[in-house]
Amino acid sequence: MQFLRSFVADERNLLGVCAALGSDFGFNPLYLRLVFAILLLWNPPVIVGTYVFAALVVALSHWLFPDRGGNQTSAGAAIA
Repeated sequence: MQFLRSFVADERNLLGVCAALGSDFGFNPLYLRLVFAILLLWNPPVIVGTYVFAALVVALSHWLFPDRGGNQTSAGAAIA
């Protein structure tokens, strides 16, 4: 449940979808937030549904593979 606390409990995030995807795939989450915000103006029901679906996928992936992010950081520190 650590993944859930780290993203949902942070008051700066809304379910932590963009932050988690940015962290997992190595890009700035601001870009994804901007895409969601712009598209939200165009078609709110679809974007809210997509966001909730992405939140479920992120939560499930972090629950199934909890050490994935931690191993990359420690391996990167060992190489450098």
